[in-house]
Amino acid sequence: MNTKPTESELEILSLLWPMKRATVREIHEKLAETKDTGYTTTLKIMQIMHSKGILGRDEQSRTHVYFPLIEKKATQHHLVGNFMATAFGGSAKNLVMQALGQGNPSKEELDEIRAFLDQLEKDK
Repeated sequence: MNTKPTESELEILSLLWPMKRATVREIHEKLAETKDTGYTTTLKIMQIMHSKGILGRDEQSRTHVYFPLIEKKATQHHLVGNFMATAFGGSAKNLVMQALGQGNPSKEELDEIRAFLDQLEKDK
């Protein structure tokens, strides 16, 4: 991954990944549900994302339709890897312990984590 998305760009990507394609207006309306932001700010961020190669843009109609050019899983993998390296000295254990200590995982989440750890052990 050549470009690391900013926090604002990640907000837009998190909305756009499940939607697949959306106009600036559609993204802006979703963002406005949780934060006070102007339409022109959303437009500018999406234009920057397009110029950085993070978003593609269909310009066939008057209203441009944007779509992600980077995959969610690959982006998450890259960001977590960088975060783990810089904030936790490359220690997956320290990262996981800190993450689990921050929240209050449900029984279902803990069961999924246990199953994941079991699978990791089997694969080794």
